[in-house]
Formats: sequence, structure tokens, C-alpha cells
Amino acid sequence: MSAPRSLRGRILTPAGVAQGEIVFDDHVLEIRTTDDAVDDEAPWILPGFIDLHVHGASGVDIMDGGDAARTVARTHARHGTTAMLGTTMTAGEDEIVHALQGLAAAIESRAPGSARMLGVHLEGPYFSIERLGAQPPLVVEATLAQVERLLAIAPIKVLTLAPEIGEHTTLIPALTALGIRVQLGHSAGSYDDGVAALQAGAAGFTHLFNGMTGMNHREPGIAAAALAHGEYAELIPDLQHVHPGAIRAAIRAIPRLYCITDATAATDMPDGEYALGSQRVHKCLGCVRLADGSSLAGSALTMDQALRNLVSIGLDLADASNRLSRYPADYLGLADRGRLQANAWADIVVLDHELQVQQVFVEGEQIALH
Repeated sequence: MSAPRSLRGRILTPAGVAQGEIVFDDHVLEIRTTDDAVDDEAPWILPGFIDLHVHGASGVDIMDGGDAARTVARTHARHGTTAMLGTTMTAGEDEIVHALQGLAAAIESRAPGSARMLGVHLEGPYFSIERLGAQPPLVVEATLAQVERLLAIAPIKVLTLAPEIGEHTTLIPALTALGIRVQLGHSAGSYDDGVAALQAGAAGFTHLFNGMTGMNHREPGIAAAALAHGEYAELIPDLQHVHPGAIRAAIRAIPRLYCITDATAATDMPDGEYALGSQRVHKCLGCVRLADGSSLAGSALTMDQALRNLVSIGLDLADASNRLSRYPADYLGLADRGRLQANAWADIVVLDHELQVQQVFVEGEQIALH
């Protein structure tokens, strides 16, 4: 446990913005508010960001295994991400096992200077061959036995599947009973497929609008099921994957829509070629695509830029923060993260008036930004 320290500024609490001081060690000890007028030049003090869909950063990919997850967690921490899920790609079981073994070590013990790795988002291989996006064509039908084998290696918190494939929808209750949040994605399914999966216990949607059937007024698809019935969905707010107008429509429709980066090895790196699982992707001017340019392939987004993007399209800061911190914490059932209040983990990001990161604390540890 670190010695208590404090920060002063505009603090975003669950009750709203307050001028004052936050006192913390590895947990928040106290928030002391004042009656002073809010100082528009004072730093913003927000809950650390929680990213539930991260493939890579700094030239490495979660599928590399070994220490890749720790490298990814260190890079994203510098951008205000204090907790995250390491996310896999569609691959053979041996390759997925290799990635999970590396993730297991990072989950078991948080390395100094890094975000907390909360668990795994198993994105694939349980997809429709028609909606692969940037995923390789190595899809299989999910079985409870295979998921249990993978779960024995590392804690799977989120699992993406296409509900129309085989027995996927009937499998959802068993996966949910294992403590896994089942998301719908990379799916060619219909609106009815999406509704049936939600009724079976599916909890969310993977990178909403991308890798799924869309919103057609006569043939509504998986995206329409999300807009009509979803409580939670993840969305990539890089302003490339989803138009700002569609983002705002989703926010009106889905009460706890939260944002993720879908970050790749190209994150925090110069333009060039990088790995995304077994695929090669190319980063150019902030956009990541398959080498042939045919499809967006994850992103080079960081969560601090996601916050600035949300504010730029008209969200107020509290709403934007909730979609990067509180709602993803709620989705995983974490009452002690994603908010600044007494007894919560001291996961804190300090921003200047232009929303540039000034300081980051993960469980009370100050992160070196350079």
C-alpha cells in the first residue's frame, strides 16, 4: 500500500463535477469538496479508462503470447487506460492457447507501470465466415468443452460469437453460467437471431455496426437488435469505424453504450506494416487496414483520444467519461472501478483543459508517461 497522497482540481464523481481534493493510497480514501466556484483552468480528475477490447500496441499483438500482454498494458496506461481486457483473434486452438498463457501471467500479476489486465476478451473463432472483417478465415463452431479448456488457462470475461451459427444461441446460458459475458458480433444473422440470443442471455454487442448485419428498415439485422433491445454495446469512437451521426443515434438507443479502442500493434507506432494475429495490416494517417486496403483492421486509437473524439461530437465530459470508465466497469460487475468514490481503486487520470493527459495513477501507482 502506497503512502496517502492528494490531487486538487475538478473531480468527476458519481454525483457530478466537484471542485476539491481527492485523497488516495491504492484506493480512494476521501473526496473533499469545496463551495468555491469551479475553476475552468483547474485540471480535470477523472476515473481511469477501462478498455474491454484491446489487441495490441507498440508493435506487439496479444496473439504473440509471452510478454506481449505486459507491453500492451504499459503502453495503454500512458494514455489513461487503467484496466483492460486482452483480446484474441480468430486462430487455431494452439495459437489461442499460446496467447492465453501469456495473458494469464499478466492477469495474475500487474507489472509496475502498466494497466491492470482484468481478463480475456475471446474475440473469435466463433464467427460467420461472411462477416470476418479483418479476421482470418479460421472459424469454428463453439463447444462448451473447448471454451472450458480455454477458461482453465485464463479468465475469459467476454466472448464474442455469431448467434446464427449452429448451436451458438442454445450455448449462451451455459457460457453465462461460467461467468462469461456473451457478445454478438462478426455475424451475418438477422434481427430475430439477435433478439433470440438476447433472450438466451447474451449481454452485449461487439464493435457495434462493424462486422454485423446493419439497420435496414425492411430487413433489420443484428445492429437493429442492439438499437431496439440492447442495454450494453461496445463501439469504436475513432470517427472512422462509425460516423458521428450513427454514434449519437446509438447513444440515444442503448442506455449504457460504452467505448473501446480495438487497438492493434500499430497503436503508438509510426505509419507502416504490423501484425494483427496471423494477418498483416498497414497503418497510414491514423487508419489501420488490411494490407490490400479492403477492410478496416482494428484501430490505432487510445482511450484519451477516444474521450476527445466523443467531446468533439457534442457529448459533455461526464457522459463521455462514463462511456469510457463507469459503463464498462458496470458491464463486468466491478463496483470498485470506473468511478471516483471512497473505497474504489485509485485508478485516476488527470487531464488539462484541452483534455491532454497530465498524470495517470493505476491502483495508486503513478505511471511514467514518457
